[in-house]
Amino acid sequence: MIEIRFAVGDLATTSFAYSPLQEAVFSLRCLHDAARYPHHRPWLRRIRPRLETLDRELLTALVAPWLWVPDFLTPRPDRARPAFADELDRVRATPLEVVVADFRATYRTEDALPPVVARGLVEPAAFLTRIADALDAYWHTCLATDWWPRVQSILEADLAHRGRVLAEQGAGALLPGLDRRLTWTGSRLQLSTRDFLLQAPWADVSIAGRGMVLLPTLFARGAQPLIDPSRPPVLMYPARGRATLSETPPPVTDDALVRLLGRPRARLLLLLAEPASTTELAHRLHVTPGAVSQHLAVLYDAGLLSRTRSGRAVRYARTPLGDALCC
Repeated sequence: MIEIRFAVGDLATTSFAYSPLQEAVFSLRCLHDAARYPHHRPWLRRIRPRLETLDRELLTALVAPWLWVPDFLTPRPDRARPAFADELDRVRATPLEVVVADFRATYRTEDALPPVVARGLVEPAAFLTRIADALDAYWHTCLATDWWPRVQSILEADLAHRGRVLAEQGAGALLPGLDRRLTWTGSRLQLSTRDFLLQAPWADVSIAGRGMVLLPTLFARGAQPLIDPSRPPVLMYPARGRATLSETPPPVTDDALVRLLGRPRARLLLLLAEPASTTELAHRLHVTPGAVSQHLAVLYDAGLLSRTRSGRAVRYARTPLGDALCC
């Protein structure tokens, strides 16, 4: 059991964010154990040929067999929606002693270090550059174009849901609702470690005015803290709607909804069981954003969808009337 202690005022500085760099690094877990991440199998099948063009030996070694990663590879976001390039710049600026210490903490013993890591730590400056370059190439080759827009949509939907829970039910419902491992006592957040592959090297931490960031991820089977409790506290938790990553567009049928709305609009309404942006829907349907936007406007004007702006994107969700039509 890990206990995270909250003092008066710490809840006021607890916030949500998501991290494209974290999702990129955690996606490397699929290379170790694809069976743990069934919703990513279609993506894995698509990118396997591309992986052969990358520094695969190093990318695989960034994740230990028990799925820990060095903390410096997933820096705490400095805003709710950081850009991948900005986060990677922070990785490049990591103090070299931190790089060495984090790899040793991740792999626990010198003997467990993969050969590529053991060799790299002899020249940590060159090794850090190699790591950042490998992650940059991996992002642009395998993730940025079609994978990240879908992942980002899921993470945005999770944050929207958490905001509603906080507004309607309060922090006492929000925190334990992040994962079945979590229990909220009123001043302590307790995290069960019963099903951890390895036990965390610490069991108690105080927020102590440092604020906590809660990060949804598609690559955690349960809530997880950072390895090093001396750093600003971060808690990763499983994002809602992860299964939608492997969805294909619903089949077009001659049911009443199709006859009422037409096939394109019926398909869009069915896909919007979870909020999504125009770009995400276009990716999932393999059509242009302009085509999707026209149909969304009609569904919105008919009262079947609501929309909210999130940064530059507009996110659509079904209204109660839209839900009723899909039942």
